[in-house]
Amino acid sequence: MVHKKSQNISALLITLNEEKNMEEILDNLSFADEIIVVDSFSSDNTAQIVKENGKAKLIQRAFKNYTDQKGFAMEQATHDWILFLDADERVTPELKDEILDIVNSETETASAYYFLRTFMFQDQVLRFSGWQTDKNYRLFRKSKVHFAQDRIVHETLVVDGESKTLKNRLIHYSYSSYEDYKGKMIKYGTMKARDEFKKGKKGSWFHSVFRPTYKFFNHYILRLGFLDGKKGIIICYLNALGVHAKFKELKRLNKQD
Repeated sequence: MVHKKSQNISALLITLNEEKNMEEILDNLSFADEIIVVDSFSSDNTAQIVKENGKAKLIQRAFKNYTDQKGFAMEQATHDWILFLDADERVTPELKDEILDIVNSETETASAYYFLRTFMFQDQVLRFSGWQTDKNYRLFRKSKVHFAQDRIVHETLVVDGESKTLKNRLIHYSYSSYEDYKGKMIKYGTMKARDEFKKGKKGSWFHSVFRPTYKFFNHYILRLGFLDGKKGIIICYLNALGVHAKFKELKRLNKQD
């Protein structure tokens, strides 16, 4: 498909030890006009792979939290249109065409676009388990957005103007192994606890048991995770474990306070 060029795109990534993904994601984003990688001093070959890429620009910066790091990355972008991906996400050819059509459209008015995501369990599609409606902002105008400062994980994009959802899905290779995904869920859970602690939230034994149990029930039964077979059990359990980690950490923080 030929696209009449009128607007440029800055593709942004924040990374830590993503060597297994870097070559693929940099190649996947090669249609962007610039690629900026803000790396949190990875101990693997992430930085080297970026340096060897002819197009990508590497900036190494200590990680404070997701909002701070993503806000910094956005400030480095030369162009108004931002495509902000995670290293384990991939743009399909159909999604790429849709992105380019929007960016170069003379009539499109939205300031930001949600991407629906197809969750990959290793090399298999996870169709249910709460992920079927998963979506995030991934394409937006730098001049029309900013990150809310009261969230340090699962950052919130504040949009001035209309938001829309793209038709084509982003591929999300989040689950590569049990231990890797378990580590992510515990990390996110403890970071969410710090978010909530700052807002004066309390953690209790009741919450640390009831909330993870409900999370599992909601995703496995109500959100049809049982239809994903063994994959569904694993994902629903690990997502519930992340909730348990959040309330366990929140309880610990409140005891220290």
